[in-house]
Amino acid sequence: MKKTVVAITGASGSIYAKILLDKLVILKKQWNELSVVMTENAREVWKTELGNANFQNYPAKFYSTQDFMAPFASGSGQYETMLIVPCSMGTLGRIASGVSNDLISRAADVILKERRKLICMVRETPYHLIHIRNMETVTLSGGIICPATPSFYSKPKTIEEAAATVVDRILDLAGFNIQTYRWGK
Repeated sequence: MKKTVVAITGASGSIYAKILLDKLVILKKQWNELSVVMTENAREVWKTELGNANFQNYPAKFYSTQDFMAPFASGSGQYETMLIVPCSMGTLGRIASGVSNDLISRAADVILKERRKLICMVRETPYHLIHIRNMETVTLSGGIICPATPSFYSKPKTIEEAAATVVDRILDLAGFNIQTYRWGK
C-alpha cells in the first residue's frame, strides 16, 4: 500500500493529470492514501483544456498550495511517491534550486531529501539550456524526469490512448502493478 501525492501544475497537459487520477482510482487497492495539490493555474488550464472542473470529484484529499500542514510537507508523513503531472518548467526550476515557496516545491524537496520517489512529467517544448540543466539537477538529486512524450508502438487510436502511454509509464516508474502494452509481448 502506497502513500502517494499527485501535484498538478499549470503547464498544458491536463489530459495527463485526468488519466492519471482515473487510473489511480482503478488501482485503489494499491494505495491507502492519495493526496492532490493543484495550482490555481492548473485549475484554469484543466477547465480550458477539458471543459470541466471534474478534478473535484476524485476520491483524494485536496490541499491548497499554501497548506504547509499537509502530511507530505514533512518526511514524517511517510509519503513514498510524488508524481508531478504535468510539471511546469517553473515548478521544476524551483525544485532544482531548492526553493520551497509552496506546497508542491516543499513536498518535492521532502521526497528528495528522504530518498523517496519523485517523478516529474515535464511538459514543455522545445527545451532551452536552463530547462535541461534543471532536469539534470533534479535527476542527480534522485528525481526521475519523464517527459510528456507518448509512444506509438501500441498503436493508440485516440488522444486519450496516446496520453495513456505516458501515464502508464509514470505508473510503472512509481511501482504500481498495471496492465498495459508491453514491448515484445
